[in-house]
Amino acid sequence: MQILKSLARAAGALALMLTSGCAVADADPQVTAERPTHGPALWKLAEADTTIYLFGTVHALPSDVDWYDGHIAAAFEESDELVTEIAMDDQLALTQALTGSAMLADGQNLREMMTPEDRKEYEQAMIDLGLPPGALDPVEPWYAAMNLSVLPLVQAGIDPAAGVDMTLTRAGANKRKDALETLDEQVALFDDMPVSAQLTFLDATVDAVPEAAKSLRELIDLWVVGDAVGLAAKMNEGLEDPALHQRLLTDRNTNWAGWIEHRLAQPGTVFIAVGAGHLAGDGSVQEQLSKRGYKVERVH
Repeated sequence: MQILKSLARAAGALALMLTSGCAVADADPQVTAERPTHGPALWKLAEADTTIYLFGTVHALPSDVDWYDGHIAAAFEESDELVTEIAMDDQLALTQALTGSAMLADGQNLREMMTPEDRKEYEQAMIDLGLPPGALDPVEPWYAAMNLSVLPLVQAGIDPAAGVDMTLTRAGANKRKDALETLDEQVALFDDMPVSAQLTFLDATVDAVPEAAKSLRELIDLWVVGDAVGLAAKMNEGLEDPALHQRLLTDRNTNWAGWIEHRLAQPGTVFIAVGAGHLAGDGSVQEQLSKRGYKVERVH
């Protein structure tokens, strides 16, 4: 339950149903993690005629955040392939997959699944956001939590459309595209949670609504100066559920390291952009690559 509260506090990491993951703050000894003077963190691994950049993203940003500096631009423009967590090009498919998985069975009602106290708090949060209390009655708790994670951000001027993943996808229109996961796999991370866990997640998200924008801005402040370790620590406040940590972070990072290992056998320059939490701390993608014998260098 505690990790669900942590995820809710880091609401921006959930925008667009893209989980940036959670990580603990211990730095991998084989990965250089010094904090640069400015700019988000960037890592690199290379073998023979293959170069792969690893860039941690924030999925929703205020439009005035200046993050595309010279180092990031050079690496991105040098790359002939952009890899994201899921395919970002087809927003219609994204919307359909989310809504298709999110609907409750006929006869079920979201608010009727809540305890009286949780329902009261939920309805007040909906009113505070300018929504009718019953607006999300037909959807599953995890999807209601996603909506309540994103809405305060949008109202505060933090736009998922201005997020790093979407910005890079638009800027890389002529690049080859690939993805580390399917949309169905990402949706299943939450849709397959027990209903009791989904309701706990929703209740924690309701509690986080008043501070959601402030919490994300604190994460952005750490991200934009390249403080990967500080970012991981901030995202990880209260992390105590090892099973969910394994599900949302370690297993996925292990799979992604396998994808990267396979990609290294092919020539080219690849720019991989994933949620920043996947690239910091214990269980990070870099650590998984290190276990496979690869050295990842921080280049910015």
